[in-house]
Amino acid sequence: MKRIMFVCHGNICRSPMAEFILKKMLEEKGICDITVASSATSTEEIWNGIGNPVYPPARAELGKHGIDSGTKRAVQLKSEDYGKYDLFIGMDSANIRNMHRILGGDPDGKIRKLMDYTDRGGDVADPWYSDRFDIAYRDIYDGCVGLMNELTK
Repeated sequence: MKRIMFVCHGNICRSPMAEFILKKMLEEKGICDITVASSATSTEEIWNGIGNPVYPPARAELGKHGIDSGTKRAVQLKSEDYGKYDLFIGMDSANIRNMHRILGGDPDGKIRKLMDYTDRGGDVADPWYSDRFDIAYRDIYDGCVGLMNELTK
């Protein structure tokens, strides 16, 4: 079974959007041997060990596409996750730097950036600052299509 962890700064917008977009794609293809999760590089959205839920505008954007984020709450990426997952996919360059720091490097080449699975490259647009959850959704969806192509080769 392959295990994938999407990662962003707070785990309330982009990485949970990626988690649930990819889960829907896998379900639609009948692929059940891939586990998908998401986490944060910071603790800003986690209070007394309890993470905040998916940010309402992110949840609403997913809903526009028939995707439910359920009861997902923010969790922090931990160093011990490196041995538990096969692939760590960050949303932007800052996530990648922080993932290397938290995970203690990347000796097995497991860390990637989501937009590297597209022909555009770059970072996933951050809707926290732009309030453009539609653009973030587009970037994440396109990245997940490219990732699915790689996973199903």
